[in-house]
Amino acid sequence: MNEERRIRLKKAANQVRRGIIEEVYSAQSGHPGGSLSIADVMTYLYQEELRVDTSNPKWEDRDRLVLSKGHVCPALYAALAQKGFFPWEELKTFRKTGSRLQGHPDLNKAPGVDFTAGSLGQGVSAAAGMALAGKLAGKDYRVFAILGDGELQEGEVWESAMFSAHYKLDHLCYIIDNNGLQIDGSIQDVCSPYPIDEKFRAFGFEVITIDGHDFDQIEEAVQKAKAVTGRPTAIIAKTVKGKGISFMEGKASWHGAAPNPEQYETAMQDLANIEEVL
Repeated sequence: MNEERRIRLKKAANQVRRGIIEEVYSAQSGHPGGSLSIADVMTYLYQEELRVDTSNPKWEDRDRLVLSKGHVCPALYAALAQKGFFPWEELKTFRKTGSRLQGHPDLNKAPGVDFTAGSLGQGVSAAAGMALAGKLAGKDYRVFAILGDGELQEGEVWESAMFSAHYKLDHLCYIIDNNGLQIDGSIQDVCSPYPIDEKFRAFGFEVITIDGHDFDQIEEAVQKAKAVTGRPTAIIAKTVKGKGISFMEGKASWHGAAPNPEQYETAMQDLANIEEVL
């Protein structure tokens, strides 16, 4: 990746993070920590990879993105707004009565959303179904499913993994946001899913581990996943919960909390400082 593209993507991801903070602050509710940790991956997918049409969100041959950890939809909404699915100003309606942008994404309300998220673990099963449907219909669309590392504690994740490997769904890619924290603390202390890589390999996946904030590594992993045949891929993205916001980074307490006015100003200044050096 050349420097011009790298900087463009970093700026786009910084804008997605602005959107995340704006959403959660406006609602005084939401999940900023995991939204911020997946912002770079989400930015790369929507800016560089996903074959979508903003004028036809339900295009039958589009690539699909399933946000299995649906509570981090502030990242998804910001990426969709940045792509042009709906106005950026609409982000301020997040979680408000009558808004299309609720606390979990709804494919019947927000344009560009491919899966109505609910309990953790369900999204990857839906993604596997989408991938199998495409395979049976002879379609060439790809399905990306983003899930949290705490979500790996859900048994349905492993049922979907067994299913996906059995049906050789090589156009399906799981992306695990491995920030190491969940609502109750460290995933290792709550109910350790480690070793994540060995478990997915045992289920028959191609496994790639990357720095989830490095665009070169993100791109290389996605391209490798697209070249894999005969089995699905799991990209384990090592990330930092709350990435980009000084007082949120690495703090489980920001899993589901909204900044007060002073914290909002600090967060926006952090992102302005990042913008200055790009």
